[in-house]
Amino acid sequence: MIKKWWKKIETEFSGIQNDAFVIMPNHVHGIIVNVGADPRVCPDERSKSEHTGSPLPKIVQWFKTMTTNEYIRGVKKEKWKSFNKRLWQRNYYEHIIRDENSLERIREYIINNPLKWHLDRENPYRVGEDEFDCRFDGLKTSPEGVFRK
Repeated sequence: MIKKWWKKIETEFSGIQNDAFVIMPNHVHGIIVNVGADPRVCPDERSKSEHTGSPLPKIVQWFKTMTTNEYIRGVKKEKWKSFNKRLWQRNYYEHIIRDENSLERIREYIINNPLKWHLDRENPYRVGEDEFDCRFDGLKTSPEGVFRK
């Protein structure tokens, strides 16, 4: 069900393409590419009427809404396990990928993430640390990384 709605992002939002994506036991990782924006124009230099592509918060809100609504229908009609209060956490992490090296590194992390579930910070039974998580934490405060919690 989650994968179905992930794929529909491209048809719902023009100028958006999905990239690497993985569903983990209690979260997802994915790359959304804004192919509708002109990378030569700094966002601060565009007027509001020149905005191209869909803003990430709108995409994430739509994705969470669609998946939550379908999950609620599954609970009612298919007897899926119910969830307590919220299906998704309130916020999310975002990172602007600025070059091909970073893109490839993050794609590799996403693809290999299921193999490292035992090290994942979101795993309640974690038995170590993922080296990418350590580097990821360092990006939160650096000028190269932009995150929202």
